[in-house]
Amino acid sequence: MRRPWFPLTPFAALGLLLAIGCDKESKTIKIATQSPLSGAISVIGSDIKGGAQLAVEQLNGPLTKLGYKVELASFDDQANPDTGVANAKAIVSDPAVLGVVGHYNSGVQLPSSEEYHAAGLCNVSPANTNPKVTDRGYPEINRVCGRDDVQGAVGARFAQAKGIKVIYVLHDKTAYGQGIAEYFRKEAESLGMKVVGFNGTEEKANFDAILSPIIAARPECLYFGGMFDQGAVLFKQARQKGYKGMCLSDDGFDSSDAAKIAGEALLQGAGTYFSTVSGPAGAYPGTARFIADFKARFGNLPQPNAAQSYDCAALLLKGIENAVNANGGKLPSRSEVSSAVRALKGFKGITGDLTFNGKGDLVAGKYFVIQVTSAEPARWPSNRIDQTLSIAPPQ
Repeated sequence: MRRPWFPLTPFAALGLLLAIGCDKESKTIKIATQSPLSGAISVIGSDIKGGAQLAVEQLNGPLTKLGYKVELASFDDQANPDTGVANAKAIVSDPAVLGVVGHYNSGVQLPSSEEYHAAGLCNVSPANTNPKVTDRGYPEINRVCGRDDVQGAVGARFAQAKGIKVIYVLHDKTAYGQGIAEYFRKEAESLGMKVVGFNGTEEKANFDAILSPIIAARPECLYFGGMFDQGAVLFKQARQKGYKGMCLSDDGFDSSDAAKIAGEALLQGAGTYFSTVSGPAGAYPGTARFIADFKARFGNLPQPNAAQSYDCAALLLKGIENAVNANGGKLPSRSEVSSAVRALKGFKGITGDLTFNGKGDLVAGKYFVIQVTSAEPARWPSNRIDQTLSIAPPQ
């Protein structure tokens, strides 16, 4: 029997349209990024976004075949904790977001990730090195880089290997800069080196008053814990005041803008070195295509942490894919995605095989010590790698 046809009432038609709209919305998956896209260190933050963006564009195929549209949602944390937390609240309020890549500054990641943790939202960091990032034991929080308690010790052991016996330590008073400086001092003193000064400063333009007692103490190494926009000014003005010893810093110094700020001063005296948890993209055997694609897509060679950001997004996409398949093709919960990402073993990233331990650290992180060998910012990726180490995180 032929069923009678009844025209839809206006309200029923509206309900059907809303249902169709909701179904379409439920098929969209977003990967969020948080990094400084404005301000003094935006050169790094922009490429962190770029690395994740390239991964989403190139690796969305499996989720597309499963019927999902994958989008990148980028946020500018301005290297500011308050802004990062405000962004994090907006991110967790969007049900389409199933993962976050970021941040660059540990001082921003730590408070922001409390929001991710409360929402069960997976966060994979390309750059945050403060031990607290993973020592809190949150199942949603992971990183593909090393830790400051190891990196600080790597820097101190490097100085000892170069014959350094007298050191002055300055830091930027941030959770990141002061933290790594303390780890550096602890290891230096345990190795028998003399630390003749340990101070913090928020000065960014004129270090004259700070440098006078440093020069008078005659250190063989001036160690700075903090970011390049401050450290490069410090090292340049130290050379202008006649300091001839080694300048040594951390991964916060790793930016081509350091050469733009300090130029030839970085090559003078006993030279400038920095430790880092993310080597130049070219230091990894699996990054040749990434470097070429990144330059073609964005017009420049990738800054530090861009390749790691690509791997962060790749891990999230694979974890989401696995969670979707385990859920019978339906959209998984955030906690299911977090569990799927943590469970990945030997994931083939462009920076190596990636496996997280129970806290979200890599089972073995890579650490580099790099010598600045050119005053040309464009040649920053070609700086000489003095050491490459693979070290398991503390238990």
